[in-house]
Amino acid sequence: MLPVNPNFSATVPPPVMEARRWVDGKTFSADLPLINVSQAAPVDPPPQALRQAIADAALNLPEAHLYGPVLGLPALRDEVALQFSRAYGGEIAAENVAITSGCNQAFCAALATLAAAGDEVILPTPWYFNHKMWMDMGGVKTVPLATGTSLLPDPEKAAALITDKTRAIVLVTPNNPAGVEYPAELIAQFRDLARARNLALIIDETYRDFHSQNAPPHQLFHDPDWSDTVIQLYSFSKAYRLTGHRVGAIVTSRNRMAQIEKFLDSVTICPAQLGQHAALWGMRNLGDWLAGERREILSRAQAVRDGFSQVAPTGWSLLGCGAYFAYLQHPFSQPSDEVARALVEKSAILALPGTMFTPKGDADGARQIRVAFANIDQAGITTFLTRLIDFRP
Repeated sequence: MLPVNPNFSATVPPPVMEARRWVDGKTFSADLPLINVSQAAPVDPPPQALRQAIADAALNLPEAHLYGPVLGLPALRDEVALQFSRAYGGEIAAENVAITSGCNQAFCAALATLAAAGDEVILPTPWYFNHKMWMDMGGVKTVPLATGTSLLPDPEKAAALITDKTRAIVLVTPNNPAGVEYPAELIAQFRDLARARNLALIIDETYRDFHSQNAPPHQLFHDPDWSDTVIQLYSFSKAYRLTGHRVGAIVTSRNRMAQIEKFLDSVTICPAQLGQHAALWGMRNLGDWLAGERREILSRAQAVRDGFSQVAPTGWSLLGCGAYFAYLQHPFSQPSDEVARALVEKSAILALPGTMFTPKGDADGARQIRVAFANIDQAGITTFLTRLIDFRP
């Protein structure tokens, strides 16, 4: 048998794919159809106008079928720099932007340029499992930063975890899996900590377009020296329903961009051209449409909050709710991985257990469930909550 990298063997299977196996071959009745709240991705296609723009690019732009620049289309890099500078009230140049094959690749590129095997990265728990998986596969030690019931990381506790091997602190806001939005002041404190200890602050803002605040979510880019510490990650997938096209972005210093280019050239050579043209067209033409999408997601989050008053007497707790997610604490003696499987069998709900977002044996993860509610409408949310009330493992 050919050898397998032991770091890969020790890494967990992809959690979303693992959960899908729980429903493989199962038939759900018309009276109790499956409610799938396991994956945080749009299931609807892009709006018709954007699909037409993709078709037009495929038919009329010969270069859309060729290799492009490793760091992405210049026009898209320009547009990201322009719109992000306006949105955050700071200065971001096109040379600070690279386009990646999804936001996961943006994270992988950032980590690959920061940390080698044996180095350490601080990751608040509950964490986004793909972040943990990539670090495991690269031999980078994940240092968990527990967030407790507030689900907000504490800079002082993070400071106590820093060693001479620490290379970065990672924040995800709005958070996946917990749904919470980190206050701007808290983000600034982590920036100050990272800068003082010569670390990178990686801030993953995949869900920034669905933030509940109308003001900028942070002021990191107000600092003229932001690039000495901050690395921002972004996804076009959620904003424009481009999940299958794999388009993300990384915002960082010009010096680091030279290292990122090496990584991207070795992995994908360039991001998919049609997806980039779609993202560019979306940024230029779908502002009002995206604002409507945001309002709808925020209304669904509010529906979860409002409806949970009916669920709370059964012992369930709503720990966090925002962007695409509700993060729940269950009242049962069984660990959450068993509860999640029982939800499939008894209530036709496919959700992910907190054990997929926390270290092995973590007591908090054993009591938590992530619900990605963005793909169920108001009626679906009501049905989901009703099933929780009636559920017993």
